[in-house]
Amino acid sequence: MIHLSPLRTLRSLLTCALLTFGCIAHAQQVLRITAIPDESPTELARKAAPLIKYLEGKLGMKVDYTPVTDYAAAVETLVNRKVDLAWFGGFTFVQANVRSGGKVIPLAQREEDTRFRSVFITTDPAIKTLADLKGKDVSFGSASSTSGHLMPRSFLLQAGVNPEKDFKRVAFSGAHDATIAAVAAGKVQAGALNISVWEKFVADSKVDPTKVRVFFTTPTYYDYNWTVHANMPAALREKLTQALLALSRDTPEGKEVLELQRATRFVPAQADLYKGIEAAARSANLL
Repeated sequence: MIHLSPLRTLRSLLTCALLTFGCIAHAQQVLRITAIPDESPTELARKAAPLIKYLEGKLGMKVDYTPVTDYAAAVETLVNRKVDLAWFGGFTFVQANVRSGGKVIPLAQREEDTRFRSVFITTDPAIKTLADLKGKDVSFGSASSTSGHLMPRSFLLQAGVNPEKDFKRVAFSGAHDATIAAVAAGKVQAGALNISVWEKFVADSKVDPTKVRVFFTTPTYYDYNWTVHANMPAALREKLTQALLALSRDTPEGKEVLELQRATRFVPAQADLYKGIEAAARSANLL
C-alpha cells in the first residue's frame, strides 16, 4: 500500500478538482443549436454555416449545429436541454412553452416575423378562392408548421372551409419546398406554405410562377423566433441576444447571415406575441 503525505494528498485532490472543473468549463464552451426542418437538410445546413461562424466570433465559444428529423424532435431537444438554442416557428415555440411549463424564452425574431404571411398555391386555373378548394387534394407542410399548416388552416376555417370535411384529401408534405414540389408535379391541386420560401423559389427560378401561382395570401401574424431554455445562464442569454440583434446588412458578415436567414434584421421577441397562435392551435384541437 502506498501512503501519501497529507500535503501530497491535498495536492492530488486539488489537481483532480481543477481537472474536473476544467473539463466541465470546457464542456460548457459549446453552444448547441438546432432548427425545425421546414426545408431540405442541405438548405438548412447552408443557412446555418455563416450564422455559426458569426456566433462563435461573438460568443467566444464553439457552436455546434444539430439537425433533427421532424418538428416534434426540435421541440423535445430544447425542452430536454439537449440543445441550447432552437429556431422555432410560432407554433413549435408555443408547443415548447406548453411542454416545458413555461421554461423556454424567445430571444429574437426577424423583423419579417412580426408580420408574417402564408400563401396558397395551385396549377389549376379553376381555383381562384379558398372556397374553390372544396373537393380537391390539398397539401400542408408539417402538421406542426405555423405557416405551412396551423395558420393556413385557421384562415380556411374563418372562410368556412373545413379541410377534413371539405377537401377530397388532406396531405402533409413535411416541408415548404416539398409542398411546392407536390403542387408543381400535380400530386395535389393546391398547397399552403410560408411566403418567404415561396418568394425565394421564385427569385431563384426554382419554380415557374406562370404555371404554379399564388391565389390567396393570408393576413399577417407573428411567426418564427430563436428560443432558449430558461435554465441558460442569464449572462450567456444576454450575450446571445445582443449578438443576434447586432446583425446588420451594413457589414459583409451580417449581410451574408441575414440574406440566408431571409431577414432585414432581428428584433426582440416576447412570449406574449404568440398568444394568438396558441389560441388558433387550441381552437383547431392541435394543442
